[in-house]
Amino acid sequence: MIMKLEIGGVMMNIVSAYAPQVGCAMGEKEDFWSELDEVMNSVPKGQKVVIGADFNGHVGEGNRGDKEVMGRYSVKERNEGGQRIVDFAKRMDMAVVNTYFKKRKEHRVTYKSGGRCTQVDYILCRRVNLKEIEDCKVVAGESVVKQHRMVVCRVTLEIKKRNRVRAEPRIKWWKLKKEDCKVEFREELSDSWETTADVVRVTARRVLGVTSGKRKGEKETWWWNEEILESIQRKRMAKKKWDSQIDAESRQEYKEIRGKVKREVAKAKEKAYDELYERLDTKEGEKDLYRLARQRDQAGKDVQQVRVIKDKDGNVLTSKESVLSRWKEYFERLMNEENEREKRLDDVEIVNQEVQWISKEE
Repeated sequence: MIMKLEIGGVMMNIVSAYAPQVGCAMGEKEDFWSELDEVMNSVPKGQKVVIGADFNGHVGEGNRGDKEVMGRYSVKERNEGGQRIVDFAKRMDMAVVNTYFKKRKEHRVTYKSGGRCTQVDYILCRRVNLKEIEDCKVVAGESVVKQHRMVVCRVTLEIKKRNRVRAEPRIKWWKLKKEDCKVEFREELSDSWETTADVVRVTARRVLGVTSGKRKGEKETWWWNEEILESIQRKRMAKKKWDSQIDAESRQEYKEIRGKVKREVAKAKEKAYDELYERLDTKEGEKDLYRLARQRDQAGKDVQQVRVIKDKDGNVLTSKESVLSRWKEYFERLMNEENEREKRLDDVEIVNQEVQWISKEE
């Protein structure tokens, strides 16, 4: 699982992973590392990455031959799973953070079970970001599940403050399309003895007014026409009807209108872009080219904020309370659900008990 966090203009990618255990098939292990490689390759080079994972391997104490990706402070000797971790770190130019901080063994051991103490949970980051890591250790006494203990990493990010630039108010020249404004502007201007640009701007500010100076988010709606606006209005009316009546007929009507509007929008957009591409080779199409480039740039940027989430039935939740409740419900199910191996063991135990009961009856 990968999660993107935008913190003060810094994009942080948090990756959570769980590697196959030692006894799993080799194909399953290969699939895991292949998928993790794909996740890392999908993250732009300039963005920060932190991986927190149960890798089910020992990287081992010491770092002879591997100083570029790990420190000297780990637990026990390296095994096959640990070598895969080191190879992955070299391949992705990352570092195993746990091994760089000299801690007591109690603060390095991440897994305890039946007298066995080892280190299988690791935190990785890009090597170029190691200087931002202040500390990494195991919190003794804290645990998420019975065997695994909590690993805490403290990171300091350098946040660059952005200077807020206020847009300069503009004269509402478009109001000259109105006949009354045009007449008043002409009369006011004719009464002035100066014809310089300053006089024109002063008169325009007084007659037409100025904008507030607040920037508005640009929307890619330049290709809309009257038919599209009417279709969208019909869809909104159908949605209101469905919300008020809440019956199957109004729901079906809304779905049909929504599908029709999507098709009409797609056709209108395709037609507008065809006409735009034909104009790009002309001098008049130069402005269209710049506008198209700006829109493509905005569309390619990461989503910075998500306000909705779907419940288990696919319905969209928008309120803060319902979203938090959905996350709680999801993680409770995820953390308490048995895996396939445990289910098979439980089935075998049930069968053995039934066999013993039948034997006693006989």
